[in-house]
Amino acid sequence: MQTRTYGDLFKLVQSLAGVTAFSDNEQDDIANLINRRYQSAFNTSQIWPRYLVPSEERSLTAFSVSGFSDIYNGPYLNYGDDANGNPVYIKNQKNAVVASSRSTAAFVFDNINKVWQFLGGSFSKNIETGVVTYSSTIAILNQRDTSIEYDNPWEVVWEISGSTNMPQFTRVQVVEYVELVPAFSSSDPVVERETIGEFIRIHRKDSFLNNSAIEYDFYVNEEGANILNISNANDTSVFVTYKKKFTPFTTSSSYTASTEEVPGEFFQYIAYGTYADFLRMDGQHDKAQLEDQNAQFALAQQLERVDAIMNNNTINKKFSTYVNRQSR
Repeated sequence: MQTRTYGDLFKLVQSLAGVTAFSDNEQDDIANLINRRYQSAFNTSQIWPRYLVPSEERSLTAFSVSGFSDIYNGPYLNYGDDANGNPVYIKNQKNAVVASSRSTAAFVFDNINKVWQFLGGSFSKNIETGVVTYSSTIAILNQRDTSIEYDNPWEVVWEISGSTNMPQFTRVQVVEYVELVPAFSSSDPVVERETIGEFIRIHRKDSFLNNSAIEYDFYVNEEGANILNISNANDTSVFVTYKKKFTPFTTSSSYTASTEEVPGEFFQYIAYGTYADFLRMDGQHDKAQLEDQNAQFALAQQLERVDAIMNNNTINKKFSTYVNRQSR
C-alpha cells in the first residue's frame, strides 16, 4: 500500500497556507490538527484495507476470577490438556513481562484424586503434542469437599483460609482486545497479537476461504466481544475479523523532515482538512468551509474506492438462511 511521509504532509499544509514555515506554537497546533483529521478519516469506515484483519484465530475466555488477589484475578483460557487428557486453565496474561515467565498459576484437574486444584508453578506445552506439563507447583486453593467430582473449575466450592478472600467465578465467553500467545516453553519468545480496535465479525471456524462457517452474534463491552450461543462448549478459540487499533502520529519535532509514514489514502484529506482547521483557528471561517469541502471530496473518493472493492467481497456481507448465518 502506498504511503507518504509526514514531512511531505506538513510541507503541503504550509504550502496551502502560503507560508514558508509556521511559528513554533503554530507547528504544535498543526501537529494536533493533523492527528485529529487522521483519526477522523480512520473512523469513517470499518473496512479500510490497511487496517482490516480478516478471520484471525483468537483465544476464547472460559471464565473470569474476581475478589481474590490482583495477581490471580482476571480471565482464564483453556491452555490445553495435560498428559491425562484433563484441561488446564491459565490466566490471559496481557503483560509481556509476566508472560515471559509463563503462567504463575493455573486451575488443574487432579486425575488421580478426581478433584480440582488451583496451583502456582511453571506451566508449559509441548509444541508437537500440545500436552501441557507443570512443575514446582504449590496449592493455592483446594477443593473443599473432595467427595464431589465437578466438571469445571467455576463450579467448585473452594477451601479458603482465614486470610484469603473467597474468589468469585463468572462464566464468560469473551474474546479480549489484547492477547499474548501462550509460549510453549520458557525459551520461546512472547508473541503479542495485534490489539483489536473494533470487532466486525466472528466465526466459529476460519472464514472467507472455501466453505461456509457458522457466524456468531456478540455484544461488546470493556472486556471485549461477548459471544452468544457458542455452538460447541469445548471450543477454545474463534476466528475474528476486526479493525486494528488507531495509533496517532508520534512526530513531535522537526516536522518537515519527519519520515514517519502517512497512509496514502488519507494524505489529501488530512492536508486539506488540517488547512481548513488552521483557517478556523485564524478566524477565516468562510475560507475554511471551502477547504473543508475539498477535504471531504478527497475522502469521499477514497471511500468510493473501498466500497467498489468491498461490494464484490464477503467481508462486509452476510448470507442468511432460516437455519443460521453463513459466510460464503
